[in-house]
Order: sequence, then C-alpha cells, then structure tokens
Amino acid sequence: MINSEGTRLGTEAARRLARSGLYEFEPGLTDAEFTRIEREYGFEFADDHRAFLAAGLPVNTPPEDGQTWSRPWPEWRDGDRDSWRRQLDWPVEGVLLDVEHNGFWYEGWGERPADAATALGTARHHLAEAPVLVPVYAHRYLPAGRGHFGHPVLSMWQTDIIYYGLDLVDYLHKEFDEVRGEVDAHWKPRATAPFWRDLL
Repeated sequence: MINSEGTRLGTEAARRLARSGLYEFEPGLTDAEFTRIEREYGFEFADDHRAFLAAGLPVNTPPEDGQTWSRPWPEWRDGDRDSWRRQLDWPVEGVLLDVEHNGFWYEGWGERPADAATALGTARHHLAEAPVLVPVYAHRYLPAGRGHFGHPVLSMWQTDIIYYGLDLVDYLHKEFDEVRGEVDAHWKPRATAPFWRDLL
C-alpha cells in the first residue's frame, strides 16, 4: 500500500518541477507500467518517487545545434532497456570501480583480500545486499522500497556521494530553483539506506 504522505511529497515534487517551466511532461506512468518496470528490474519505487512519476514524466529536452543529446531523466516508458540497466547499475559499478582502481574498501566488509580479483568479487557479493538506488535525474538517486518515502536524494559518483536534497521536493528546489551554493544552516539531511549512508 502506498503511504499518503509519500503520495503528497511526490505530487508536490511534480508540481514544483512543472512550475519551473523547464520541462514538458508526458502522462504519468500507469499502475501496469510500474508493475512491468518493477518486475523486470527487481525493485519497487519508493512511494514519493512513484507518485512523482505517476503525476507526469518529465521529457528530456532535445539538443540545440552543436550540442550532444543528453537524457538526464530516465525514460521509463519508452527508453532503451540497456540504458535503464546501466542507470540502475551506476551506483554499484561506481563503487566497484573504486575498489578495483582506487584502493577503496568498506570496513564493514572485513579485511580486504590481497588478490585483486577476489577483492572485487567480495565487494560485488556485499554490494548485492545493499539497498537498490533508483535514478531520479542524471546521477541523482533515491533508495527503492514500497512503503518508504522522504529519503534524501543522493548524488552518486563512484564513492564520492553527497546529499542533493532533504527529500524529493527539496531536491527539485535545489536542483532547478535555488541559486547554487546557498544552503540553509538548518539543512541537515540524514540518509537511512544501509551501506550508502556510510559513504556520505
């Protein structure tokens, strides 16, 4: 069952983005489309993320002359399935890249194996247990999970992970409305997703 507060947050996030005038929207995802995506990719959208996508799908803006095509919004309805998989795998693959090439090792995994291939396999095994992160926009992510909402939005770049919003509404304000660099002194996000919160 979808939480009503999660629905309110997701709907407000969609309204905020629409008011910015930066993007056009397609009709939101239907229940059947959510079911297909969640079954195919093995996760459930958090309640606020689901309500956001149900309210309307932001359309990626075509490039102007001389620019390359950028698709920061996941194209859940008609996008390339390989592209979806790459976006879903991005957080885990980024950590594995740092394990393999930059000496990263999470202390919760125990002692790092001396053999590089074994270390990578061990990290991959542990990361399979970490909560799934779902792309919101470019490399900004929310934890998956029906019945959950209000998580901070995380910017994921290998093991360089930072907060980009207290929740989905605050994130859209900071990404699209606010002058960058202005942060309220009371802004204290707290991630709750195991493993990922420890990398912040």
